[in-house]
Amino acid sequence: MRSVTLRLICVAFAITAVSCGGSKKKAKQAETLVSGQRDDDRARCEFEGRDDRDVQESSSPGSVIANVRRVYGYIDGGGERRRILLCREVDTNYDGIKDLVRTYGDHGEKLTEQADSDYDGKIDTWITFGTAKPAKIEFDRSGDGKADEIRFYVGGVLSRIQRDTNGDGNADVFEIYREGRLERMGLDLNHDGQVDVWRRDEARLAAEEAEEEEKRAQQEKAESASEDGEDAPESSD
Repeated sequence: MRSVTLRLICVAFAITAVSCGGSKKKAKQAETLVSGQRDDDRARCEFEGRDDRDVQESSSPGSVIANVRRVYGYIDGGGERRRILLCREVDTNYDGIKDLVRTYGDHGEKLTEQADSDYDGKIDTWITFGTAKPAKIEFDRSGDGKADEIRFYVGGVLSRIQRDTNGDGNADVFEIYREGRLERMGLDLNHDGQVDVWRRDEARLAAEEAEEEEKRAQQEKAESASEDGEDAPESSD
């Protein structure tokens, strides 16, 4: 009986030991999920091996891993050393791989942005900023790592688009926009680098011309009425 009791105690102790060991293992894994990153998260910000960089890791809402990295540098100015944000990269789909990176200037202004929008491990979108707004956005639609669509903006408003439809590295479709709306499209049909034909939105252009003509007529009418009022004889008392 004593032998059986001792065996039961040993078995119970063994189960407890395994359970405790399992709990510690799970706790350690959870801690890694909360505060760690993968060994290779494909970082694009430059900071490794540099003593002049500070790195800050954080988690965005909804993420159980540290999926946001900010890299800071230092500049000297006005007799003091100032820390500035140089680069920020994010794992937007929480798979442990950074898929969005943005760089900044000395005054916190946005400079560039790169993104892997389809999460295939390759950058397919490049943004160049002007004054706080995108000045140029490039897209890789074919997946070959090269931009085949480039959009240009003025004051944040789309002004033109160039497309490479045959993958030879040269644009063969040229779209011109006015106030963000397509005005005309040029086509390089034989891919020699020259536009062979221009296509316009004739209906819209006609409507705009009619609107401009109506504005001119109203202005002329208003000016004529003003002149008639000036030429009218003064009434005598």
